[in-house]
Amino acid sequence: MSQWVIKGLRTGIKSTRYPRTIETAPGMSPGLPVATRMSPDMAQMMVTRCPTSALEPAQAGVDVNLRRCIHCFRCARGTDSPMEWERERDFECAGVTPNSNDHDRRFGPAFSRSIHILVVDAGDCGACLNEVKQLNNPYYNMHRLGFFLTPTPRHADLLLVVGALTEHMRLPLRKAYDAMPTPKRVVAVGACALSGGIFGRSFMCAGGVGDFLPVDVEVPGNPPPPLAILHGLLVAAGRKPPALLYRRAEDSTEAPG
Repeated sequence: MSQWVIKGLRTGIKSTRYPRTIETAPGMSPGLPVATRMSPDMAQMMVTRCPTSALEPAQAGVDVNLRRCIHCFRCARGTDSPMEWERERDFECAGVTPNSNDHDRRFGPAFSRSIHILVVDAGDCGACLNEVKQLNNPYYNMHRLGFFLTPTPRHADLLLVVGALTEHMRLPLRKAYDAMPTPKRVVAVGACALSGGIFGRSFMCAGGVGDFLPVDVEVPGNPPPPLAILHGLLVAAGRKPPALLYRRAEDSTEAPG
């Protein structure tokens, strides 16, 4: 036993220091496409490559809807691609939706350091759910920030939803939401939960959780890395500012291609 104690003292705390300090470890995120200025012909070619319509043609080039990006990298691959791909601190991309201005749903000071989370798999392939599970491991240790998982909606302050919203999960999801006490918030995690992802709007999948429940915070990615989800929780708690999930080429400083 003493050997393990000595080893632990020598190893020290390995948990990430984020959000107190900037996370510098490599491989924290696959990145996100950047709205880029380019010629109309090139913009149309980039839009055609995207399978989920995350890229939209604009007068200045290509706009990016992060809610739809599935990290297929089709827009960034090839020597003929002018698309930029952001990798530095790109996990800080959680955005808020208009209904988040509802005062009845806002958390007060009492919740800022103690929020209980109910995770619901609404039709996930396992990728986003696996990233959510990482938040409990020693490296991310979300407990240090006051986030705790609960198995019952009666004790939940925040509903975290992953996966494309399938037909069979709509009623259970609604029941879980209705059983939660107020104030309560909803965080949608991953492209499927935000927009339907590659499955899109179909007879079995909704266009996103926001079509069914009032979503407060959206975390883009397919799947989003654990730090992106952690950042989204901090946004929901009011401890981090939100980001824009729709980026315009006219705001880019890059010259047209």
